Amino acid sequence: MIKTRHALMAALLPAVLAGCGGAEATTGTTEVKVLRYQGSAGSVTYAELAEELGYLGDVKLKWVGNTTSGPQDIQSAATGQTDFGGAFNGAIAKLKAAGAPIKAVVGYYGSDQDTFNGYYVKDDSPIRTARDLIGRKIGVNTLGAHHEAVIKEYLKREGLTPDEIKQVQLVVIPPVNTEQAVRQGQLDAGTLGGVLRDKALARGGLRPLFTDVDLFGPFTAGSIVLREDFIADNPTTTRTFVTGFAKAVAWAQTHSRAEVVATFERIIAERGRSESAETVRFWKSTGIAGKGGLIAPQEFRTWIDWLTREGELRPGQVDPADLYTNAFNPYAAGSAS
Repeated sequence: MIKTRHALMAALLPAVLAGCGGAEATTGTTEVKVLRYQGSAGSVTYAELAEELGYLGDVKLKWVGNTTSGPQDIQSAATGQTDFGGAFNGAIAKLKAAGAPIKAVVGYYGSDQDTFNGYYVKDDSPIRTARDLIGRKIGVNTLGAHHEAVIKEYLKREGLTPDEIKQVQLVVIPPVNTEQAVRQGQLDAGTLGGVLRDKALARGGLRPLFTDVDLFGPFTAGSIVLREDFIADNPTTTRTFVTGFAKAVAWAQTHSRAEVVATFERIIAERGRSESAETVRFWKSTGIAGKGGLIAPQEFRTWIDWLTREGELRPGQVDPADLYTNAFNPYAAGSAS
Protein backbone atom coordinates (compact mmCIF):
# COMPACT_ATOMS: atom_id res chain seq x y z
CA MET A 1 0.00 0.00 0.00
CA ILE A 2 2.76 2.44 0.94
CA LYS A 3 4.72 1.73 -2.23
CA THR A 4 1.57 2.25 -4.29
CA ARG A 5 0.90 5.61 -2.66
CA HIS A 6 4.49 6.75 -3.22
CA ALA A 7 4.23 5.69 -6.88
CA LEU A 8 1.01 7.66 -7.31
CA MET A 9 2.56 10.72 -5.70
CA ALA A 10 5.64 10.41 -7.91
CA ALA A 11 3.40 10.25 -10.96
CA LEU A 12 1.43 13.26 -9.79
CA LEU A 13 4.38 15.52 -9.01
CA PRO A 14 5.38 16.43 -12.59
CA ALA A 15 1.79 17.52 -13.23
CA VAL A 16 1.76 19.50 -10.00
CA LEU A 17 4.93 21.35 -10.92
CA ALA A 18 3.81 21.87 -14.50
CA GLY A 19 0.50 23.28 -13.30
CA CYS A 20 2.12 26.10 -11.38
CA GLY A 21 1.94 29.37 -13.23
CA GLY A 22 -0.83 28.00 -15.46
CA ALA A 23 -3.91 29.70 -16.85
CA GLU A 24 -4.69 31.59 -13.67
CA ALA A 25 -1.19 33.00 -13.16
CA THR A 26 -0.91 36.75 -13.38
CA THR A 27 1.57 39.20 -14.78
CA GLY A 28 2.17 42.84 -13.97
CA THR A 29 -0.15 44.35 -11.41
CA THR A 30 -3.38 42.64 -12.46
CA GLU A 31 -4.61 40.10 -9.95
CA VAL A 32 -7.00 37.19 -10.46
CA LYS A 33 -10.48 38.06 -9.23
CA VAL A 34 -12.40 34.93 -10.23
CA LEU A 35 -11.44 31.82 -8.26
CA ARG A 36 -12.23 28.37 -9.64
CA TYR A 37 -13.21 25.72 -7.13
CA GLN A 38 -14.92 22.37 -6.62
CA GLY A 39 -18.00 22.09 -4.44
CA SER A 40 -19.95 19.26 -2.86
CA ALA A 41 -23.43 18.15 -3.90
CA GLY A 42 -26.07 19.02 -1.32
CA SER A 43 -23.55 20.91 0.82
CA VAL A 44 -22.40 24.50 1.16
CA THR A 45 -18.72 25.38 1.46
CA TYR A 46 -17.53 28.28 3.59
CA ALA A 47 -16.28 30.00 0.43
CA GLU A 48 -19.84 29.86 -0.91
CA LEU A 49 -21.18 31.10 2.42
CA ALA A 50 -18.67 33.97 2.33
CA GLU A 51 -19.89 34.97 -1.12
CA GLU A 52 -23.52 34.83 0.02
CA LEU A 53 -22.78 37.00 3.06
CA GLY A 54 -20.94 39.59 0.95
CA TYR A 55 -17.55 38.91 2.54
CA LEU A 56 -15.57 38.41 -0.68
CA GLY A 57 -15.64 41.98 -1.96
CA ASP A 58 -14.56 42.08 -5.60
CA VAL A 59 -13.52 38.42 -5.61
CA LYS A 60 -15.94 36.05 -7.36
CA LEU A 61 -16.22 32.27 -7.29
CA LYS A 62 -16.51 29.99 -10.31
CA TRP A 63 -17.83 26.49 -9.58
CA VAL A 64 -16.25 23.91 -11.93
CA GLY A 65 -17.83 20.75 -10.50
CA ASN A 66 -18.05 18.65 -7.37
CA THR A 67 -15.58 16.46 -5.53
CA THR A 68 -15.97 13.87 -2.78
CA SER A 69 -12.24 13.49 -2.08
CA GLY A 70 -10.03 15.94 -0.24
CA PRO A 71 -6.78 14.57 -1.75
CA GLN A 72 -8.26 14.99 -5.24
CA ASP A 73 -9.42 18.51 -4.40
CA ILE A 74 -5.98 19.75 -3.33
CA GLN A 75 -4.33 17.97 -6.26
CA SER A 76 -6.61 19.97 -8.56
CA ALA A 77 -5.48 23.16 -6.84
CA ALA A 78 -1.82 22.15 -6.97
CA THR A 79 -1.98 21.41 -10.70
CA GLY A 80 -3.77 24.66 -11.52
CA GLN A 81 -7.10 23.08 -12.48
CA THR A 82 -8.66 25.07 -9.64
CA ASP A 83 -7.42 27.97 -7.54
CA PHE A 84 -8.11 26.55 -4.09
CA GLY A 85 -9.02 23.23 -2.55
CA GLY A 86 -9.39 21.60 0.83
CA ALA A 87 -8.29 18.34 2.40
CA PHE A 88 -7.30 16.52 5.55
CA ASN A 89 -4.13 18.04 7.00
CA GLY A 90 -2.22 14.76 6.66
CA ALA A 91 -2.97 14.71 2.93
CA ILE A 92 -1.66 18.27 2.68
CA ALA A 93 1.55 17.21 4.44
CA LYS A 94 2.06 14.33 1.99
CA LEU A 95 1.50 16.48 -1.08
CA LYS A 96 3.83 19.16 0.25
CA ALA A 97 6.50 16.54 1.02
CA ALA A 98 6.25 15.37 -2.59
CA GLY A 99 7.27 18.84 -3.73
CA ALA A 100 3.93 20.49 -4.42
CA PRO A 101 4.20 24.28 -3.84
CA ILE A 102 1.05 24.64 -1.75
CA LYS A 103 0.26 26.45 1.49
CA ALA A 104 -2.65 25.92 3.89
CA VAL A 105 -4.30 29.23 4.71
CA VAL A 106 -7.45 28.52 6.77
CA GLY A 107 -9.13 25.55 8.46
CA TYR A 108 -12.45 24.34 7.05
CA TYR A 109 -13.61 21.21 8.88
CA GLY A 110 -13.01 19.32 12.10
CA SER A 111 -14.59 17.50 15.02
CA ASP A 112 -16.32 18.55 18.20
CA GLN A 113 -19.02 17.10 20.45
CA ASP A 114 -21.73 17.83 17.86
CA THR A 115 -19.85 17.19 14.62
CA PHE A 116 -17.56 14.16 14.51
CA ASN A 117 -16.77 10.87 12.82
CA GLY A 118 -17.61 7.66 14.63
CA TYR A 119 -16.53 4.08 13.97
CA TYR A 120 -19.55 1.85 14.39
CA VAL A 121 -20.37 -1.85 14.77
CA LYS A 122 -23.66 -3.71 15.10
CA ASP A 123 -25.17 -3.88 18.57
CA ASP A 124 -24.68 -7.66 18.70
CA SER A 125 -21.13 -7.55 17.30
CA PRO A 126 -18.48 -9.38 19.35
CA ILE A 127 -16.13 -6.43 18.69
CA ARG A 128 -15.67 -4.53 21.95
CA THR A 129 -12.01 -3.49 21.93
CA ALA A 130 -9.30 -2.53 19.48
CA ARG A 131 -7.82 -6.02 19.72
CA ASP A 132 -11.11 -7.45 18.48
CA LEU A 133 -10.51 -5.66 15.17
CA ILE A 134 -7.53 -7.84 14.25
CA GLY A 135 -8.47 -9.72 11.09
CA ARG A 136 -11.61 -7.60 10.63
CA LYS A 137 -12.77 -5.16 7.94
CA ILE A 138 -13.47 -1.45 8.54
CA GLY A 139 -15.11 0.71 5.89
CA VAL A 140 -13.56 4.12 5.08
CA ASN A 141 -14.22 6.68 2.36
CA THR A 142 -10.63 6.74 1.09
CA LEU A 143 -7.18 5.55 2.08
CA GLY A 144 -4.38 7.77 3.32
CA ALA A 145 -6.64 10.41 4.81
CA HIS A 146 -8.57 11.36 7.95
CA HIS A 147 -10.33 8.07 8.65
CA GLU A 148 -7.30 5.84 8.17
CA ALA A 149 -5.20 8.12 10.35
CA VAL A 150 -7.75 8.12 13.18
CA ILE A 151 -8.23 4.35 13.05
CA LYS A 152 -4.52 3.63 13.18
CA GLU A 153 -3.99 6.13 15.98
CA TYR A 154 -6.75 4.39 17.95
CA LEU A 155 -5.18 0.97 17.38
CA LYS A 156 -1.75 2.26 18.39
CA ARG A 157 -3.05 3.90 21.57
CA GLU A 158 -4.85 0.69 22.49
CA GLY A 159 -1.56 -1.21 22.41
CA LEU A 160 -1.62 -3.06 19.09
CA THR A 161 1.77 -3.71 17.51
CA PRO A 162 2.55 -2.54 13.96
CA ASP A 163 2.14 -6.13 12.72
CA GLU A 164 -1.23 -6.43 14.44
CA ILE A 165 -2.37 -3.10 13.00
CA LYS A 166 -1.54 -4.35 9.50
CA GLN A 167 -4.03 -7.17 10.06
CA VAL A 168 -6.90 -4.71 10.40
CA GLN A 169 -8.20 -4.36 6.85
CA LEU A 170 -9.42 -0.98 5.63
CA VAL A 171 -11.98 -1.22 2.84
CA VAL A 172 -12.82 1.78 0.64
CA ILE A 173 -16.58 2.18 0.30
CA PRO A 174 -18.80 5.16 -0.59
CA PRO A 175 -20.09 6.67 2.67
CA VAL A 176 -23.72 6.27 1.56
CA ASN A 177 -23.20 2.48 1.43
CA THR A 178 -21.37 2.06 4.74
CA GLU A 179 -24.37 1.59 7.02
CA GLN A 180 -25.91 -1.11 4.84
CA ALA A 181 -22.58 -2.94 4.50
CA VAL A 182 -22.16 -3.03 8.30
CA ARG A 183 -25.74 -4.19 8.88
CA GLN A 184 -25.40 -6.95 6.27
CA GLY A 185 -22.07 -8.15 7.68
CA GLN A 186 -20.01 -7.22 4.62
CA LEU A 187 -18.02 -4.96 6.94
CA ASP A 188 -17.28 -5.58 10.61
CA ALA A 189 -17.19 -1.84 11.33
CA GLY A 190 -17.74 1.34 9.39
CA THR A 191 -17.03 5.05 9.51
CA LEU A 192 -20.09 7.27 9.81
CA GLY A 193 -20.37 11.03 10.19
CA GLY A 194 -22.87 13.83 9.74
CA VAL A 195 -26.32 13.09 8.40
CA LEU A 196 -25.37 9.51 7.49
CA ARG A 197 -24.45 8.84 11.12
CA ASP A 198 -27.55 10.53 12.48
CA LYS A 199 -29.89 8.59 10.19
CA ALA A 200 -28.14 5.29 10.90
CA LEU A 201 -28.34 5.76 14.66
CA ALA A 202 -32.00 6.79 14.45
CA ARG A 203 -32.72 3.41 12.87
CA GLY A 204 -31.07 1.68 15.82
CA GLY A 205 -28.95 -1.45 15.96
CA LEU A 206 -25.54 0.22 15.85
CA ARG A 207 -23.13 1.34 18.58
CA PRO A 208 -19.88 3.31 18.47
CA LEU A 209 -16.59 1.58 19.12
CA PHE A 210 -14.82 4.96 19.28
CA THR A 211 -14.97 8.46 17.76
CA ASP A 212 -12.30 10.83 16.52
CA VAL A 213 -13.27 13.48 19.09
CA ASP A 214 -12.87 10.84 21.84
CA LEU A 215 -9.25 10.46 20.75
CA PHE A 216 -8.21 14.02 20.07
CA GLY A 217 -10.77 16.29 21.68
CA PRO A 218 -12.10 19.15 19.52
CA PHE A 219 -9.73 19.73 16.59
CA THR A 220 -9.57 21.19 13.11
CA ALA A 221 -8.81 18.33 10.75
CA GLY A 222 -8.52 19.92 7.32
CA SER A 223 -7.44 23.14 5.65
CA ILE A 224 -7.91 25.13 2.47
CA VAL A 225 -4.76 25.41 0.34
CA LEU A 226 -3.57 27.85 -2.29
CA ARG A 227 -0.56 27.49 -4.56
CA GLU A 228 2.42 29.48 -3.37
CA ASP A 229 2.79 31.13 -6.78
CA PHE A 230 -0.86 32.17 -6.64
CA ILE A 231 -0.29 33.80 -3.25
CA ALA A 232 2.83 35.60 -4.52
CA ASP A 233 1.12 36.84 -7.69
CA ASN A 234 -2.20 37.70 -6.03
CA PRO A 235 -1.54 38.97 -2.50
CA THR A 236 -4.57 41.27 -2.36
CA THR A 237 -6.92 38.63 -3.74
CA THR A 238 -5.47 36.10 -1.32
CA ARG A 239 -6.09 38.36 1.66
CA THR A 240 -9.61 39.18 0.49
CA PHE A 241 -10.45 35.51 -0.06
CA VAL A 242 -8.98 34.22 3.21
CA THR A 243 -10.49 37.10 5.19
CA GLY A 244 -13.92 36.44 3.72
CA PHE A 245 -13.61 32.68 4.24
CA ALA A 246 -12.51 33.18 7.86
CA LYS A 247 -15.36 35.59 8.54
CA ALA A 248 -17.83 33.07 7.10
CA VAL A 249 -16.47 30.37 9.42
CA ALA A 250 -16.75 32.75 12.38
CA TRP A 251 -20.30 33.66 11.33
CA ALA A 252 -21.28 29.98 11.39
CA GLN A 253 -19.48 29.52 14.71
CA THR A 254 -21.41 32.35 16.37
CA HIS A 255 -24.88 32.27 14.81
CA SER A 256 -27.69 29.93 15.70
CA ARG A 257 -28.06 26.57 14.05
CA ALA A 258 -31.40 27.69 12.60
CA GLU A 259 -29.82 30.76 10.97
CA VAL A 260 -26.97 28.73 9.47
CA VAL A 261 -29.27 26.02 8.11
CA ALA A 262 -31.67 28.57 6.62
CA THR A 263 -28.79 30.33 4.87
CA PHE A 264 -27.41 27.05 3.52
CA GLU A 265 -30.87 26.11 2.22
CA ARG A 266 -31.18 29.47 0.46
CA ILE A 267 -27.77 29.09 -1.20
CA ILE A 268 -28.62 25.62 -2.48
CA ALA A 269 -31.99 26.76 -3.81
CA GLU A 270 -30.53 29.78 -5.59
CA ARG A 271 -27.55 28.11 -7.27
CA GLY A 272 -29.74 25.75 -9.32
CA ARG A 273 -27.66 22.57 -9.39
CA SER A 274 -30.63 20.17 -9.14
CA GLU A 275 -29.65 18.94 -5.68
CA SER A 276 -31.38 18.27 -2.39
CA ALA A 277 -30.93 20.46 0.68
CA GLU A 278 -31.77 17.55 3.00
CA THR A 279 -28.20 17.10 4.21
CA VAL A 280 -27.70 20.67 5.40
CA ARG A 281 -30.83 20.39 7.56
CA PHE A 282 -28.81 18.05 9.78
CA TRP A 283 -25.99 20.58 10.20
CA LYS A 284 -25.03 21.01 13.88
CA SER A 285 -21.73 22.88 14.09
CA THR A 286 -18.64 23.78 12.10
CA GLY A 287 -16.43 21.34 14.02
CA ILE A 288 -13.62 23.87 13.50
CA ALA A 289 -11.57 24.46 16.65
CA GLY A 290 -9.90 27.81 15.88
CA LYS A 291 -11.92 31.00 15.62
CA GLY A 292 -12.41 31.82 11.97
CA GLY A 293 -10.45 28.72 10.97
CA LEU A 294 -7.16 29.72 12.59
CA ILE A 295 -4.68 26.86 12.20
CA ALA A 296 -2.68 25.52 15.16
CA PRO A 297 0.70 23.79 14.69
CA GLN A 298 -0.49 20.63 16.44
CA GLU A 299 -3.20 20.18 13.82
CA PHE A 300 -0.41 19.32 11.40
CA ARG A 301 2.11 17.87 13.88
CA THR A 302 -0.25 15.04 14.89
CA TRP A 303 -0.53 13.78 11.32
CA ILE A 304 3.13 14.37 10.43
CA ASP A 305 4.05 12.10 13.33
CA TRP A 306 1.56 9.49 12.12
CA LEU A 307 2.85 9.60 8.53
CA THR A 308 6.41 9.29 9.81
CA ARG A 309 5.51 6.19 11.84
CA GLU A 310 3.82 4.77 8.74
CA GLY A 311 7.00 5.29 6.74
CA GLU A 312 5.33 7.72 4.33
CA LEU A 313 7.44 10.66 5.51
CA ARG A 314 11.07 10.72 6.54
CA PRO A 315 11.83 12.08 10.01
CA GLY A 316 12.10 15.85 9.70
CA GLN A 317 11.00 15.86 6.06
CA VAL A 318 8.33 18.48 6.70
CA ASP A 319 7.62 20.82 9.59
CA PRO A 320 4.23 22.35 10.44
CA ALA A 321 5.66 25.82 9.79
CA ASP A 322 6.33 24.76 6.18
CA LEU A 323 2.72 23.77 5.63
CA TYR A 324 0.51 26.62 6.71
CA THR A 325 0.23 30.33 7.39
CA ASN A 326 -2.25 32.37 9.43
CA ALA A 327 -0.85 35.58 7.93
CA PHE A 328 -4.00 36.28 5.89
CA ASN A 329 -6.51 35.34 8.59
CA PRO A 330 -7.84 38.44 10.39
CA TYR A 331 -8.45 36.46 13.58
CA ALA A 332 -4.72 35.89 13.96
CA ALA A 333 -4.53 39.45 15.26
CA GLY A 334 -7.65 39.05 17.35
CA SER A 335 -9.83 41.09 15.00
CA ALA A 336 -11.91 40.63 11.89
CA SER A 337 -12.14 44.30 11.02
